[in-house]
Amino acid sequence: NKLILLRHGQSIWNYENRFTGCKDVPLTAKGVNEAIKAGDIMAKNKIFIDIVFTSVLQRAYETANHAVKRMNLQHLWNNNNLIMTKHESLNERDYGDLVGLNKQETADKFGEEQVHLWRRSFETSPPNGESLKDVLIRVEPFFRKNIASELTKNKNVLIAAHGNSLRA
Repeated sequence: NKLILLRHGQSIWNYENRFTGCKDVPLTAKGVNEAIKAGDIMAKNKIFIDIVFTSVLQRAYETANHAVKRMNLQHLWNNNNLIMTKHESLNERDYGDLVGLNKQETADKFGEEQVHLWRRSFETSPPNGESLKDVLIRVEPFFRKNIASELTKNKNVLIAAHGNSLRA
C-alpha cells in the first residue's frame, strides 16, 4: 500500500510571498494546474487511492479535489463531491503575528537569520505562533488514530495538506 503526501498547489498568498499559516486563501490558476498535474502523474503511475484526508483549508482540499478528479476514481465521488476527511489537525502551522506579512519585508525587518529560525527550527515559534514541534503534537495523534489505521488495513491513502503539517 501507499501513503501519498501532496502539498497544496500555489495559493494567492504563496504568489504574493506572504506568510499564510491558517488563513484560508484559495489557489491561483497555477495552483490549480499544479494539482491537476499531480493527478496526472498519479494516474500515469497507476496509483490507486482508497481514502483521502485533507486539512480544512480550501487550498488543501481544492488540491485534493483537482488531483483526484484527474485520476478517474469513481469510488471517491458522491454527487460530484470528493469524499474526503477534512480535519483541522492537518492545517498549516499558525504563523501567529507573521500571518499576512510579506516574507522578504519580514526578513528585512527582523533579519534573515531570525526569519529562517522561525520558519525552519523545530522548537522555535514565530511570535504568537506554532513551532514545528507544536504542529507535530497536533498532527501525530490524528495521524496515529485515523491515517495509520487505514494504512494497516492495506489502504492507499492520500493526504493533501501543507508543507509543515506534512513535514510533521
